[in-house]
Amino acid sequence: MKRLIILLLIGTNAVLSEAQSLTQRIDSVMQLAYQRGIYNGNILVAKGGNIIYRHSLGFANGNKTTPLHDSLRFDIGSVSKEFNGAGIMILKEKGKLSLDDPLSLYFPEFPSWARQVKIRHLINYTSGIPLPQSTVGDTDSALYNYLRSVKELALASGTGYIYNHANVYLQMRIIEKVSKNSYAQFLAKNIFEPAGMSHTVVDYPVGSPGMAQAFDNNRQNTPYGQVMSGWVRLPIDDLYKWTQALEHYRILSEKSLAELAVNFPGGESSLGSTGFENGKLIWHQHQGSNSNYEATIYSWLPDSITIVMMTNNQQMKVLPLKTALMNVLQNKPVIVPKKSFYLEIREKMLTSADSGLAYYHELKAYHQDKYDFSFEIGDLISTGKYVGRRAHYDDAIRIYRLAAELPARAGDKSYAYELIGQAFQSKNDKEQALLNYKKALEIDPENKNAAGMIEALRP
Repeated sequence: MKRLIILLLIGTNAVLSEAQSLTQRIDSVMQLAYQRGIYNGNILVAKGGNIIYRHSLGFANGNKTTPLHDSLRFDIGSVSKEFNGAGIMILKEKGKLSLDDPLSLYFPEFPSWARQVKIRHLINYTSGIPLPQSTVGDTDSALYNYLRSVKELALASGTGYIYNHANVYLQMRIIEKVSKNSYAQFLAKNIFEPAGMSHTVVDYPVGSPGMAQAFDNNRQNTPYGQVMSGWVRLPIDDLYKWTQALEHYRILSEKSLAELAVNFPGGESSLGSTGFENGKLIWHQHQGSNSNYEATIYSWLPDSITIVMMTNNQQMKVLPLKTALMNVLQNKPVIVPKKSFYLEIREKMLTSADSGLAYYHELKAYHQDKYDFSFEIGDLISTGKYVGRRAHYDDAIRIYRLAAELPARAGDKSYAYELIGQAFQSKNDKEQALLNYKKALEIDPENKNAAGMIEALRP
């Protein structure tokens, strides 16, 4: 599950002279980010329809033998899910499907719950399909077999948000069934070609020379962990072309884009996060990551600003860096973030929660000059998710409880208790799950997800 939470940045101010050009000020921020070790990747900034900054910082592999260049493809993680969502809407515009079609129409072999799930639930992750256990696997065949084995939904469709790859897998398969093309063929014909994305490929092999290789903070190349098909890999200019084609309605109508952007409160849609005024798209933001790749797109349409960032050394700082760059573009004070303590402690936490927590307390006590604790609850929640996804549920609960004790916004504390409830649910402890969902709702009565889970678990 993902949730967008506003990041508060603290750190050393970038030294920006008023005599510097806009491009020079952007470059000053990015050079400092590279020096701090929080950004190795490609970046593009456009304003007024013109690219004003395009640069590569760092290397295309962990052993530093190949510098990055802007023609290399990157994996973009969840940003890739914009394409399956757009594909569904294209077929809707052509009258070939309805967002209110039940899943059972396309998968009659699925259990009876498929009659409750509509296509619109898939595109904003409110299907209620439960998360598979980590032992299920994430191949196409494993997901299909898992879906056939699901006996009931985790909650009623439309009443809660579960960020689940099964929703994405099903959208891709529906596109194939309706269009009678492979998913890759459909995207090439209906999105990539019209948008001018001539170097974009679905499932481009990550080990190919045309790919930037992801690596960790020990400079070791990272094995690619995602095995479900359908992931879009592309260079930075093509991702920029996608934002322009989408946001200027060359792929979808205004009405279809607005429908695709509908999200459950506190959750994301297929487009990530968006803002509208009087029915017009004002801003669009989406961040994605996978196996040490990370990307973000951000557009602020009133000033025709678009920022695209793609890194092969994930540091969880693309969104704070986006904020710093927007401040440059809007002549506001600029702060460049420090390193993420989440990335520093997560492997230690996975090996031993006791040693991981001790290391966390050490960093907090003695190394805040290097590591960013400005959004401490968010980084702890990320750590809990990391160990929880690997079935370390007791350790995840312990970390979430630590996060919930921090002084923080009610919505963030409520989310920590919601995640405790999820972890207990994964342990098949419905009693404790229900208690923590109720605690989450008590702290934040607007937590619709917790309310939906309480209803689903109520005896």
